[in-house]
Amino acid sequence: MTMHIKKCTLEDIEDLQEISYKTFYETFKDQNSQENMNAYLEKAFTVEQLEEELSNTSSRFFFIYFNHEIAGYLKVNTDDAQSEEMGEEALEIERIYISNNFQKQGLGKHLFNKALEIATNLNKKRIWLGVWEKNKNAIDFYRKQGFVQTGSHSFYMGDEEQIDFIMVKTLL
Repeated sequence: MTMHIKKCTLEDIEDLQEISYKTFYETFKDQNSQENMNAYLEKAFTVEQLEEELSNTSSRFFFIYFNHEIAGYLKVNTDDAQSEEMGEEALEIERIYISNNFQKQGLGKHLFNKALEIATNLNKKRIWLGVWEKNKNAIDFYRKQGFVQTGSHSFYMGDEEQIDFIMVKTLL
């Protein structure tokens, strides 16, 4: 079994779109209506939207490969790319998604460690993220990594308002 992480470029746009759709759908389909899922997927993961995000120098995407297959991905943001105003000393983990086929292999931890490495290299003082209040597995994972809930914000899945917990980890 082999695992490696690779930075995404604009040349990876089709693979990024495919893994984005797949992992988001797998993660949230059981708790949301098909209409709201479709509305979100059709807005968040268009080629144009992903190209814009990939072109932003304050955002970075990384694929994680398991046995030469894309198993998931990471998106981190700094500066003005952060989805909330958290300041220059913060790095946002906007997305860590692993396909269901590759769950329980420790891949999420590898992507988290990549985000931690980036934050350290950029001399960030904290890492933060938003996680859906009903995503217990993710909340538990982040708590084990040293995150604490500091607030919440609204997230819209189609026309449904949902609550994301804001979780922060202070770096030493």
